[in-house]
Amino acid sequence: MTAYMQIVQQTKQAMRLGLLAPGDRLPTARQVVGMTAINPNTVHKAYRELEHEGLVESRRGAGTFVVRSLSRPETVGDSTLRAGLLQWLQQARAAGVDRDDVTALFTDLIEEYDALPREVSRPIPPDTNAMQQNSMEETE
Repeated sequence: MTAYMQIVQQTKQAMRLGLLAPGDRLPTARQVVGMTAINPNTVHKAYRELEHEGLVESRRGAGTFVVRSLSRPETVGDSTLRAGLLQWLQQARAAGVDRDDVTALFTDLIEEYDALPREVSRPIPPDTNAMQQNSMEETE
């Protein structure tokens, strides 16, 4: 992956995790260069890509600012989903599964899940689960 795409991906990840929110200012190209020693044109290219996607806005003389959020309540802070994944990760580590194995397993499962027909992969609303459970209990 190219350096500019790494910056784009890392910025989007920070947005998804709620670490960057609308109104936040991205580091200047000079600051990024100071931290990473990459070419400033690479930083500008990444910021232009983010701007093209409507995620950031460059304000002349003020910097580059986040204008849209990618975070969802399920992915930030102490959400139930995040807590469940943390518990799963603890179990995986206890079983001796390392970071690369977790990444490979998770990537494989995402690809497998995405390949499912939409009607199969669509999440079932919680109320539907409860209704199905109650229905099964009534028939038993």
